[in-house]
Amino acid sequence: MCTVKVLSFLTLVFSFVIPHSAASVIKRTPAGSAISCSSPIEQGLGQQLSSGASISLPGSQAFTNANIRWSSAEHPDFAVVVTPANTQDVVAAVNYANACNYPFLAVNRGHGTAISLNNVHHGININIRNLTSVTFAPDGNSITAGGGVFADQVIRNLAARGKVAATGACACVGGLGTGLGGGFGRVQGFYGLVADNFLEMTVVTADGSTVTANNQQNSNLFWALRGAGHNFGIVTSFSTKIYPLIPNWYAALYIFTRDQLDPVFQLLNRYNANGAQAKELLTYTLITLNPAISRDPVIIVSIQYAGPEADALKYAQPFVDLHPIVVNNQTIPYAELADAVGTGLNSPACVEGGSSKATFPVGALSFNLTTIHQIYDLYSELVTRYPDFSESVIQFESESMLQVRKLGDEDTAYAHRGDNILFALLTQYTSPTANDAIGPQYGRRFRSIVIAGDGPGRRLNAYVNYAYGDETVEQIYGYEDSRLQRLLALKRQYDPQGKFDFFNPIIPINRKR
Repeated sequence: MCTVKVLSFLTLVFSFVIPHSAASVIKRTPAGSAISCSSPIEQGLGQQLSSGASISLPGSQAFTNANIRWSSAEHPDFAVVVTPANTQDVVAAVNYANACNYPFLAVNRGHGTAISLNNVHHGININIRNLTSVTFAPDGNSITAGGGVFADQVIRNLAARGKVAATGACACVGGLGTGLGGGFGRVQGFYGLVADNFLEMTVVTADGSTVTANNQQNSNLFWALRGAGHNFGIVTSFSTKIYPLIPNWYAALYIFTRDQLDPVFQLLNRYNANGAQAKELLTYTLITLNPAISRDPVIIVSIQYAGPEADALKYAQPFVDLHPIVVNNQTIPYAELADAVGTGLNSPACVEGGSSKATFPVGALSFNLTTIHQIYDLYSELVTRYPDFSESVIQFESESMLQVRKLGDEDTAYAHRGDNILFALLTQYTSPTANDAIGPQYGRRFRSIVIAGDGPGRRLNAYVNYAYGDETVEQIYGYEDSRLQRLLALKRQYDPQGKFDFFNPIIPINRKR
């Protein structure tokens, strides 16, 4: 699942190309000219691009639109936006950036919240949102998609053909970036992580080379791209498996008050079954404020089940028997499920800009009831003491891990297949000057509580896509020395100068190489 859905529950009662903004610069010089760093950037870079690409400069609406992010806390500083039309345009942008000493960052939907993004200064935004082609393989078992597709495009396009792919659960997040960090999602119980389903990627590396990575070609790079992919290149297209669609899903939502913490989380523990949760079942739970219901934080449980209501009631009815304050349920086509549960493209959860947000994830083994009470109290303290944090939430994602665990360390770089549940504190606030330090303070306290209650010897496992950015490399990418050495060797091979060190880097910028 994804952090962007948290806002939605507060209001819940229950081949194609997407056009982009017009460029602010019209290029008339054919691509392929020698790179000129002494010319204005729109000329020097513009000369290298195809006629379908565009450049946007500060002060233009296109530039502003391309730099709107989901969270206002992360603000990489860009001198220019280039919107490529194809892989060769990405190559040209990387070559220009290298020749003229500009940092660069590939941007799609702008949902990353790692504080390392703030290390981009006077850089080039290589905005890949126009790379949205989708082509079906002749055998109907895979697609090849542009690196700029996002989840809603993939879900609806495939559903129209009776197919489904592993994607993130929020309609507005990128279809690729989720998988570069592993990728939880609704069909995880059937098909594993988003990363587990990739077949091939076309990658522009730090030196401007174009590389094909799969299990036969550049297989070591392919391993790294699936779990630590943000560190190694710009993926301009990818091939992924697709499967027959389960057309209708059952969705239910329940709201409980504090006095029902124990029975609610006892049920969630029973369903999770140490990661052996039913493959059809996904539970997503929040501790959040809802003043219309209670002065104290409430617990919201969302059940999403791949199948008919009659089968889902096995899991839904025990929650109903606890007499929640609010009960909502419906059967919905899969393509409409994100809209129905508040994570659709036009939902409040997907609105860009606005508040500052930060996420503090912790992989856990179970719902320890003492821990749940402690973090409930911590959350209550946060939103009471600091009202600007009233839209913050604690979230718990529980999907089946059985299919995920069919792959191991040797298959992908994703490090946390042994965790059963993803806990996260998502802080949201509107006054960054006053509150930037408060979120991390509570994030550290939250993590300490969860780790202490999760069993002897447990350490922080931080899901890379949610990671705040203050974690160690080991906490994000795994503690095994062999894994880390393999990643570091590949980093030295493909990105020795750290061009791709702006999103939770394997080698932090403040650490010597």
